[in-house]
Amino acid sequence: MPTVLVPAVQSAIRRHSPVPRWLIPSLSDCLFLALLVWVFAVGSGWTVLLADGDTGWHIRTGEYILDTRSVPARDLFSFSKAGQPWFAWEWGSDVIFGALHRAWGLKGVVVLSGLLLSLSATLLFRYMLWRGANLLAALLATLLAAGASTVHYLARPHIFTFLGLTAALWMLERDRRRPSGAVWWLVPITALWTNLHGGFLAWLACVGLVAAGCAWGAAVAPRGTPHRFSPVRRYGLLAGACTAATLANPYGWRLHQHVANYLRSDWIRQVVEEFQSPRFRSESMLQFEILLFAGLAMIPVFFSRRRFADMLLVLFWAHSALVSARHVPLYAIIAAPLVAAEASRLWAAWSAGFGRKSVGGVLRDCLRDFSTGVERSSIWVPVVLACLAAWPWDGPPDFPDNKFPVTAVRRNAGVMAPADGARPRILTSDQWGDYLIYRMYPHQRVFVDGRSDFYGPAIGRDYLVLLNGAPGWARIMEQYRFDLALLPAEWPLAQLMMCHPAWQVRYQDRQAVVFERRPPAGLNPNPNSTERIHGEPTE
Repeated sequence: MPTVLVPAVQSAIRRHSPVPRWLIPSLSDCLFLALLVWVFAVGSGWTVLLADGDTGWHIRTGEYILDTRSVPARDLFSFSKAGQPWFAWEWGSDVIFGALHRAWGLKGVVVLSGLLLSLSATLLFRYMLWRGANLLAALLATLLAAGASTVHYLARPHIFTFLGLTAALWMLERDRRRPSGAVWWLVPITALWTNLHGGFLAWLACVGLVAAGCAWGAAVAPRGTPHRFSPVRRYGLLAGACTAATLANPYGWRLHQHVANYLRSDWIRQVVEEFQSPRFRSESMLQFEILLFAGLAMIPVFFSRRRFADMLLVLFWAHSALVSARHVPLYAIIAAPLVAAEASRLWAAWSAGFGRKSVGGVLRDCLRDFSTGVERSSIWVPVVLACLAAWPWDGPPDFPDNKFPVTAVRRNAGVMAPADGARPRILTSDQWGDYLIYRMYPHQRVFVDGRSDFYGPAIGRDYLVLLNGAPGWARIMEQYRFDLALLPAEWPLAQLMMCHPAWQVRYQDRQAVVFERRPPAGLNPNPNSTERIHGEPTE
């Protein structure tokens, strides 16, 4: 059948089909459902979403806000900086997590996270098709972008940035092709985004780069070109309005000052892994590498076609991703649609001369025909979501026990958070500190947790000395007057403390060791204390 007749035949089949279109799932529906299954049912499933302990303090912060109807301005969770000024700058996400946790436990948190991650990837796929990418290029680029981002597929506030950045870029590109008033919705969206996650800065950088690219294009355009500076004014004004909208947060301009200091901190870049350059030793980083080379290969094409905004976006975010691994998903979201659309254009130009019966011609025609109806939606996604909400699954009972000391905390809860209200000072890792906040707040406080922007280099350096068992560790233990230590078994400090006369092992398993300070000589030990035998405390 001649290819030119295929759309007409498809239209006739749809008109006379006994099955309504809304009952037939489109490819984008299938992609969304496949991603949802991948997030929850394949491999480790939901445990991957809870692999970062920061989720714990986000939940408890949200519950605090719900209880007090106020956003905290001072620390809630530590004894090392108790009551010091603190910016809960993702308080909106915290409230959402806290409310879901109260209603459905960790199930609500992981389900929302899985839905937003799947929706973000599906929206990215549709955006690529809208930009002119063919079906194969869009699908491949979406899978590469999702794969490169999996290291950050976690139940944390940045999931709102994944969705927000994709939607904002689509709205901006739509306005660049056909200006309309809809683009100004990005101003209140930015205000909302500011209170959900710090990724609003990525959006401000993008709209600023687009304005700069428009200015570059206007500067090299021939004199007399009508309205050549109109896009510069329009997107410069949009960038300014969105920047002003970020002041609509509980902390005002002080939030921006805090974020600027955080991002400029050499100490943060040196010790926080996600602020360091990516390590190309995993499958996800291989997928990022493919997108990186593909994006950089398009730079000469963008330059020759005077697409300066697209060129600046790719160069800026490629550099950012190579400097900091936390920017890899942002580069993927920004570069993948550009790469897919440009690759599709090059393919269309190259395959235009193929005969319909040749391999290239058949592939060309199949891609064109199969793209029909990809972007429509059916009833199946809402049906599956309703079933997921009603599914009698209690959800994860706790954080994954292969990442967190679930058993050790349960076995030693009585001494870590005594019934008499005492708060023994506990040394543990920053990740496990997040978990202690989730399990024991408000009955316990921690030394450090995942809020590296809050603790700063002074406490951070002490923590690193303890982590590595470096010289001076015993002095720091005395300085902070620790009563207990919940340590990963592989920490050098755990081996040192086993030989130190001031500490005794209270509990031990393959994952964690709990140490208790020995009572001074001449004093009777705590009658409620128990000694351990390979993880089985004796009565």
